[in-house]
Amino acid sequence: QVQLVESGGGLVQAGGSLRLSCAASGNIFTINTMGWYRQAPGKQRELVAAITSGGSTNYADSVKGRFTISRDNAKNTVYLQMNSLKPEDTAVYSCNADVKYYTGTYVLRSAYWGQGTQVTVSS
Repeated sequence: QVQLVESGGGLVQAGGSLRLSCAASGNIFTINTMGWYRQAPGKQRELVAAITSGGSTNYADSVKGRFTISRDNAKNTVYLQMNSLKPEDTAVYSCNADVKYYTGTYVLRSAYWGQGTQVTVSS
């Protein structure tokens, strides 16, 4: 019923910047919290940043001051601006959204994930 499509990953040198986007589509009623997670090889997935529908944000300590999460509610899209990238930021980044959606009869709630986008930072 709902799809999340990410874009913006790639290869960048240390100190560089990338901007990730994640657009939600489908039978969306409202989207509550949207977030970005990442998983590096051999490590557990971790929360990078999250933003509520009202604009409140929280960040992992490792990215504070370097990454900025934002969203466009009219476009059902969340962004992650990543500056001063470090090799340890290398991971697959995935977006997550807490969505209320129409079924035709009811409004239900579920969490959805994007397909993931690779971010590689070279030293």
